[in-house]
Amino acid sequence: MIHAEGVAEVTDATFDAEVLGTGLPVLVEFTADWCGPCRQLAPVLSAIAREEADRLKVVQIDVDHNPGITSRYAVLSMPTLMVFQDGEPVKSMTGTRPKRRLLQELEGVLPTAV
Repeated sequence: MIHAEGVAEVTDATFDAEVLGTGLPVLVEFTADWCGPCRQLAPVLSAIAREEADRLKVVQIDVDHNPGITSRYAVLSMPTLMVFQDGEPVKSMTGTRPKRRLLQELEGVLPTAV
């Protein structure tokens, strides 16, 4: 898996506890080793995980090693980004994007900074 620095990896076994059982919104990247655009997205996810840590949890899941969660959410393309809030998916995006655009797309689901 292409690992984004500072971004935790979740698995089929840990997904529910790490993603659905948290108070913060969670951005999940569905990724794979063979995914070129996922490589481009890794530094963007690292930066967002660092800069928005008080408002957003960012995790990655390897689709090749975790088919259960991948199937549960009908993920077919990599990278797929899904935002989960209160245990439910509230936003889904496919493909790579620059940091500014991703932050704009996340504005509606992130709690306002205090």
